[in-house]
Amino acid sequence: MAGSSAIRAHLAHRQRPARIERHRAPGHPRELARAVPERCAQREDFTRINLLEALQNRLTWMQTQHLETLAPAKLDVPSGSRIKLEYAPDGSPPVLAVRLQEVFGWLETPFVNDGRTPVLMHLLSPAYRPVQVTQDLRSFWQNTYPVVRKELKIRYPKHAWPENPWTAEAVRGVKRKT
Repeated sequence: MAGSSAIRAHLAHRQRPARIERHRAPGHPRELARAVPERCAQREDFTRINLLEALQNRLTWMQTQHLETLAPAKLDVPSGSRIKLEYAPDGSPPVLAVRLQEVFGWLETPFVNDGRTPVLMHLLSPAYRPVQVTQDLRSFWQNTYPVVRKELKIRYPKHAWPENPWTAEAVRGVKRKT
């Protein structure tokens, strides 16, 4: 849930989900705002407070589930891995940093926030170095992957770099060329 903290800020910039408003958890945010300064005698005390945890503890189970649906902490990728999403407090799109081989077979860019916010994908090499940043996975497969593939075949010859990434099997670790 920690990764979904910034999407909460992102959603607050856009709109507040109606279900979360209707099912307000016990205790009002103003109570929390009053409690924080009372427990913080010095400026350094503020840095020790886990405000996200305090806010999350005020959500009902239903609100927590709804929030996880809107802003998942992790995404399932075609390889079977669950990869953490990084959310920025400025409301920019969430980032999924994932190895390129783990998304073979994925046709479209994933979305969060009920399909309204595309995920910014940082596609990584087997050494976890950035290869491409995109919000349009389909275009990447069609236009950029053939060029990137040539470079990756030279740099990482032990890895399989299929010509057709749409039908290729996504893999977690090293899948040797056949």
